[in-house]
Amino acid sequence: MATAKKTPTPRKTAKTPTPSTAAQGPEPEVVVNETPKVSGPELKKKELIDVIVARSGVKKRDVKPVVDAMLAVMGETIADGREMNLAPMGKVKITRMKKTTKAHIITMRLRRSETPKTDAPDPLAQAAE
Repeated sequence: MATAKKTPTPRKTAKTPTPSTAAQGPEPEVVVNETPKVSGPELKKKELIDVIVARSGVKKRDVKPVVDAMLAVMGETIADGREMNLAPMGKVKITRMKKTTKAHIITMRLRRSETPKTDAPDPLAQAAE
């Protein structure tokens, strides 16, 4: 008995919609993980005070108590687990808190806008207007 060879028939595949027929939705945003680039040594409090004195023109003896108070308030706010939104620095969100025997480890995320706001005009009207 001889058997006849069957010719394979092409399988039907699902048609993928073309861009013109697919629903036009917003383009997906590509998120790129960037590794932090360390450009220099860490900023210490003394250097921070010196930079603020240079930028503001205020005397060092007047700047130091303000910086100390600001750092104390920021430290207390972080310890309480509160979020901070401090322009132009950005928005700080606490993601994890862990208390060990020697330290209190706090993991935070800082979100900054791509375009920093610099010298924007005052949106409020003048008092004489």
